[in-house]
Amino acid sequence: MRYKLYPVLLLLLLAATGAFAQEHTDSTASTAASDGKVSISFGKYPKKRDNVYVTSGLSGMLSFADMKLNGEHMRNIPRFSFIFNYHVSFNKDFSRHFGAFTGLEFKNIGLISKPTDSLKLKQRVYTMGVPLGLKIGDVTGGAFFFFGGELDLALNYKEKQFVDGKKVHKFNEWFSDRTPLIMPSLFAGLRIHGFGLKVQYYPQNFFNRDFSTGPTGSKSYPYRGTEGNLVFATFGYTFKGVKYFKVPKKRHYMKMKSGKAEIEVNY
Repeated sequence: MRYKLYPVLLLLLLAATGAFAQEHTDSTASTAASDGKVSISFGKYPKKRDNVYVTSGLSGMLSFADMKLNGEHMRNIPRFSFIFNYHVSFNKDFSRHFGAFTGLEFKNIGLISKPTDSLKLKQRVYTMGVPLGLKIGDVTGGAFFFFGGELDLALNYKEKQFVDGKKVHKFNEWFSDRTPLIMPSLFAGLRIHGFGLKVQYYPQNFFNRDFSTGPTGSKSYPYRGTEGNLVFATFGYTFKGVKYFKVPKKRHYMKMKSGKAEIEVNY
């Protein structure tokens, strides 16, 4: 409450100083001052983030897949997931309009396919990813674009099988060989005051075609002819993480202009 009184005190001080100066200047300077227009403006500087700071967020994901079975297009269904998609980012802003980030992302990615009219498969994997990206725009908290690449580590694979709409089989495996262990991707997006939209593409096949089951001599390769490339849109919110960076004490200003003369006071 106390700092809000500073502009009033500053105005009184400037008025008194102006009156005193007018009594001690020549008539030419006094005339020039009276003919000129005086403008006063108040403002607030954006938060300055000098050090590395941390943000975090939650998101929902709508995924699509370009799928083929033995070279022929295979029907698939868009998939939405909200649990468990969470990220922690380490940010470095080099200016108000440019920055970089990395961190950790936990995602639930996968696809839903229909190899036949009666069979439906739901296949997903939990991943832990390390992104590396750049930010361009008002990176202090306004609107900015971001883009970069990411490497995901596949942690847990889960598959459900449905026949005529009835679930007949399901299983999950940790660090499964059914998908690649490392899954690279590219991403780009837009964030406005914490709310973000990101599009991410995985150019690598979701399935490991060399995965086999069964004893030696009679092995089967369930994904030998299956190909799936993921692309998804993520909608989420990122928390600012104010407590992770220092804000300069003097963030407000008052500017007074008269002709070419300008006075700025920070408080």
